[in-house]
Amino acid sequence: MELSTSEENYIKAIFKITERTGEKVSTNALAEEFSIKAASVTDMVQRLGEKSLVHYEKYKGVSLLEAGESVAKQLIRKHRLWEVFLVEKLNFSWDEVHEVAEQLEHIRSPKLTSELDAFLNYPKYDPHGDPIPDKEGRIQARIKLNLSKVQKGRIAEVIGVEESEDDFLRFLSRIGVQLGTKLEVLDRFEYDGSVVVQVDDEREVTLSEKVATNLWVTLEQ
Repeated sequence: MELSTSEENYIKAIFKITERTGEKVSTNALAEEFSIKAASVTDMVQRLGEKSLVHYEKYKGVSLLEAGESVAKQLIRKHRLWEVFLVEKLNFSWDEVHEVAEQLEHIRSPKLTSELDAFLNYPKYDPHGDPIPDKEGRIQARIKLNLSKVQKGRIAEVIGVEESEDDFLRFLSRIGVQLGTKLEVLDRFEYDGSVVVQVDDEREVTLSEKVATNLWVTLEQ
């Protein structure tokens, strides 16, 4: 099925919002996502419904059908593989890859995607720690914990970020935090939710609650 770039972007947005909320996606949520009027969203989801990609009910929202979910996972697979390629092979930093991958994910070549996956030695996660769906659309979940929930005295390893905005990633790079960084929680402040951590056994950094809640970690045993 031939889809436009705009149609693919809608399908991916519906998938991600559903993944985040666990609920049907309202046209208002999509309008906010794309900064357009809700009427334009309604036109698009109706078109996707005619292609048996989504199920849409007025006032109840939209959800992906099996075919739509498959399209979304393949887009995400290509996006995250390209991010790995850009970081590992072309020396992009993790805050530079999203916009480029947004363009590359729309290349329609299953062979290119398969060869890219093999060339990169079948990575499981992208540079932001997000899982990469395999060619069948399966996503390998892993146990993760929000840094804001880690108890004082525990050591955690950064495995991902909740939000991947460029400004946030640049901030993390500036303070020396990236995937694989070890953080020991030295203190927590209930007043504002901030967390004092020791970064890779080298220096102390105070992280705001906003930063701490956007970092995914695993605990050292």
